[in-house]
Amino acid sequence: MLVLVAPGQGAQTPGFLTPWLDLPGAADRIAAWSDAIGLDLAHYGTKADADEIRDTAVAQPLLVAAGLLSAAALDAASPDVVAGHSVGEITAAALAGVIEDEAALRFVRTRGLGMAEAAAVTETGMAALLGGDPAVTIPHLEKLGLTPANVNGAGQIVAAGTAAQLAALEADKPEGVRRVVALKVAGAFHTHHMAPAVEKLRAAVGDLTVSDPTVRYVSNADGHTVATGTEVIARLVGQVANPVRWDLCMETFQSLGVTALVELSPGGTLTGIAKRALPGVRTLALKTPDDLDAARALISEHAGV
Repeated sequence: MLVLVAPGQGAQTPGFLTPWLDLPGAADRIAAWSDAIGLDLAHYGTKADADEIRDTAVAQPLLVAAGLLSAAALDAASPDVVAGHSVGEITAAALAGVIEDEAALRFVRTRGLGMAEAAAVTETGMAALLGGDPAVTIPHLEKLGLTPANVNGAGQIVAAGTAAQLAALEADKPEGVRRVVALKVAGAFHTHHMAPAVEKLRAAVGDLTVSDPTVRYVSNADGHTVATGTEVIARLVGQVANPVRWDLCMETFQSLGVTALVELSPGGTLTGIAKRALPGVRTLALKTPDDLDAARALISEHAGV
């Protein structure tokens, strides 16, 4: 059984889209999506520097476009399960047939702009905590006024809050935490700071044509499988201001009997977590088109098992 997963914000790096645009039809597809959302995805994915693609309003559409482009390039059997981390859930929703690709890009453009606007109100950010016990770490974060915005499993929790709260965390780490690493994101995502963006997305969903998932869709809100398109969209709206529970997604992968995991471009982050948290599960990250043949072989071997 195969799960296809899409990474969230912070996975992007300068120029990562460049090799993908050499694939047949890829440049035309990116150009069409760029026109649809008023953002030059090819420029940002090939020529922009790290600061430019750190902009939430740019990073989020770029990640969804890259995920959809790399999934199309696989040209292989459908996965058994799809899931996404944070903004990657929009990619997963398109792969599951809940919304069309262009609609996914329009939706994520609204999400990115709304979250960038919300992030500009207060200086906020996110930081990954490496090591420690969640039973100790989470109460410690809450004591400092921080939100455990991403509970990723394999010993990784991401805290989110104001700059002052994050500075306090650096000076007062929870017991067992080895390092606190600032993330390349522009705000405290998946916290109450993003409430204004939720309202913008709620207003935007009325324009979407929604279908029920054609494959199992695992929600990062709680790791549950969601069977209806309307519920998928409702969760996509609410997750902006609520924590990502990737640890629970991986528990669901295990319970479903997943034997292989392929991470879409720009792959690496979720694969790294899975290698630690899902022993025995084959993993592969799509970093460049050079990884496509290996991914196709893995999908052929494991999809539908």
